[in-house]
Amino acid sequence: MASTTVGLGIAGARPSVLGGTLVDITLADGGDDRPSPADRRAWAQWYQGPPAEPNLWVPYDSRGRAAWLDLTPRAWRVPTPQPDRSGGEHHLDGRFVTDVPGLHCAMAEALLGPGRYFGREWNAFKDCLGGGFGVAPPFTLTWHDSEVARRALADGVEHPQDGLSYFEEIVRLLERYGVTVLLQ
Repeated sequence: MASTTVGLGIAGARPSVLGGTLVDITLADGGDDRPSPADRRAWAQWYQGPPAEPNLWVPYDSRGRAAWLDLTPRAWRVPTPQPDRSGGEHHLDGRFVTDVPGLHCAMAEALLGPGRYFGREWNAFKDCLGGGFGVAPPFTLTWHDSEVARRALADGVEHPQDGLSYFEEIVRLLERYGVTVLLQ
């Protein structure tokens, strides 16, 4: 599973109603570092173990998919770094890429397998393309049903000066790093 630090403060202490030397402590909420109630479904699913099949993130809304992405780098414990794989062909299932978190969930699955991490937003994705995360260019990415993402991400613009959609920017970034992108 994964872990997160939850800061709690002691708001008060008094002799316990159970008597003896016991003390009852009242804890104060320490902030919002813990998963929100909306994120609990994803956490509960991951509590069963890392996903062994693709597309388990699909039923979640954007917030749930973002929570899923938050868990991916925490849940996998690899004792020693493995060398990056290059070359070959990867297939991205684009049927469910309807938001930015969904794009990153699907991309990680295509490149590394279910529940894996390969960035959760633009800068992290760019960092992962530089190597050290299991796969590095050059390789071929066949993006099936790419039109779903093209339409869904048409209004999202990462770099306003370019005027390209998030989808177009991701494709351009992949190609700049030496990935052959086949949109189908």
